[in-house]
Amino acid sequence: MQTLSAAQTETVEAEFMYQVAAGAPAHDQEVLGIATRRLAGGVVLSARNDPTTYWSKALGFGFDEPVSGHLIDQILDVWRAEQNPSGVLQIAPEVMPDDWDEIRETRGLEPGDRIAKLAAPIDDVVAGGPGAFRIAPVEKEDADPWARAVLDGFGMPHEGISGMLAAMAAHPRFHAYAAWDGDTIAGGGTLFVRGEIGELVAGAVLERYRERGAQTALIAERVRKARELGCRWVVAETAEGRSGNMLRAGLKQLYVRQNHVWRAA
Repeated sequence: MQTLSAAQTETVEAEFMYQVAAGAPAHDQEVLGIATRRLAGGVVLSARNDPTTYWSKALGFGFDEPVSGHLIDQILDVWRAEQNPSGVLQIAPEVMPDDWDEIRETRGLEPGDRIAKLAAPIDDVVAGGPGAFRIAPVEKEDADPWARAVLDGFGMPHEGISGMLAAMAAHPRFHAYAAWDGDTIAGGGTLFVRGEIGELVAGAVLERYRERGAQTALIAERVRKARELGCRWVVAETAEGRSGNMLRAGLKQLYVRQNHVWRAA
């Protein structure tokens, strides 16, 4: 199939992560200790008080300038300046330098999780029906319970994070959807649009509603919206080995990216 470049897939992910963190309400930024930086074509996010360790990331690097020891030091210096205890570097395999092992070892970086990057031309993505759930855009009055449901689906705490997700539902570049079981939000998912690429993000369903088609329906509705907005591509990322719903929808794995974890000495 025709494919996107790693530069395109990594850049759209970096941008949506930056927009989520930078757009967090002041309360959440203070609680999590959020700082955001643009650097060398990528982004560095720092959330020193984040109990999940998810929101301290560096990604989108290696396309405006090569990945080097100097660049990695600049990234780590952001986390050190923010007194962050840890962070995760996410670098596409095709831009990893030949001396990466030396760079990694001399800076104490350790292998972490592996992330599958997926994509497909939008016309190749299979549309699904709502099944047992009503899928609808998240209205202002539902943003807070929607954010809590998504976090519960991921098994994440609410404090300092739910306001950040609720703000995402109101952001003009994000399109948030809820899966409703009667008057109850069973799960949710979001579409981020950058040019001709629609990124599927923040998709999660409460445990008691899983295996009933909610994820399939949320993917289908976000793809429908992406098509309406003129997107030509759909992209996503999941933990390696957990891409089933995306693959069934027609996305294909482009590559697997190794996380590298830094911890303060």
